[in-house]
Amino acid sequence: MKLYIKPLETYFILICSFITVCVSAQQDPQYTQYMYNTMAVNPAYAGSTGTLEAALLHRSQWVGISGAPETQSFSIHGPLTNETIGLGLSIVNDKIGPSNELYVDGNFSYSLPLGYDKRLAFGIKAGMRMLNIDWSKGRYYDNNDVLLNQNINNQMKLAVGAGIYYYTQRFYLGFSIPSFMQNNYYDDVQESIDYDRLHYYLMGGYVFDLSPSLKFKPAFLVKAVSGAPITADISANFMIVEKFVIGGSYRTDDSVSILAGFQISPSFYLGYAFDYTTSQLNKYNDGTHEFILRYTFNKGQSKIKSPRFF
Repeated sequence: MKLYIKPLETYFILICSFITVCVSAQQDPQYTQYMYNTMAVNPAYAGSTGTLEAALLHRSQWVGISGAPETQSFSIHGPLTNETIGLGLSIVNDKIGPSNELYVDGNFSYSLPLGYDKRLAFGIKAGMRMLNIDWSKGRYYDNNDVLLNQNINNQMKLAVGAGIYYYTQRFYLGFSIPSFMQNNYYDDVQESIDYDRLHYYLMGGYVFDLSPSLKFKPAFLVKAVSGAPITADISANFMIVEKFVIGGSYRTDDSVSILAGFQISPSFYLGYAFDYTTSQLNKYNDGTHEFILRYTFNKGQSKIKSPRFF
């Protein structure tokens, strides 16, 4: 078996080898199956699969802890007829403690062909955030505290982000900033309103053909927040006979995960992830469950026929 890795793709191996990380408080929603929900992280991914694709995700984090994060996500994207322009829509509902935040974003990408199976895509996203907070649901609700009696109802804020995404039939590398805007959000650690900091995402993956019926894909997602430590998700998944996916991942100083998936039909893919908390929180919760259902519409002829892994 020969594994030929071109010079640009070697950066993926180097990045995986030299990442140093530690934990930070959660601001944006996080996903264990980010490799199947990529547009939520990087708008340049829109249209990269060469066909219309939709995904529905549900995540229940830290089951057993009252007010723990719970997230639902819906996305749909696809290329226009010339495959140079991709369009997408993503909707995310994120609940934590007394807060509920709704994200609605339109995604646009423009890709440059760099060869038969290589593309470099530039993406932008624009949308809105709607924040609701009912302080009566907080753990430290105080009838005498004026600030904790001023609920937030349907507070609307603009969000604008951007990303870049390079991909081939086997490899991808992307960088993105989901939002340049400074918006209010609920800080679950301080139990107060704070301002968003800039988030930076770096992601990559490579698909190895170990045999005609077995593929292997290591991948990573590094997340940096201005003024906070860096975190990273590092995963390794196997695809068997183009039907079954099994693997694991590690989120630094936070959790280890088991991932499994099944290609129900040429169009439907069902995935599941279970996170076991490795921090002190493991004494108080029963883990995290995440489900994803992806539907791929009939795929026409396209130059980039990416593996089902991304």
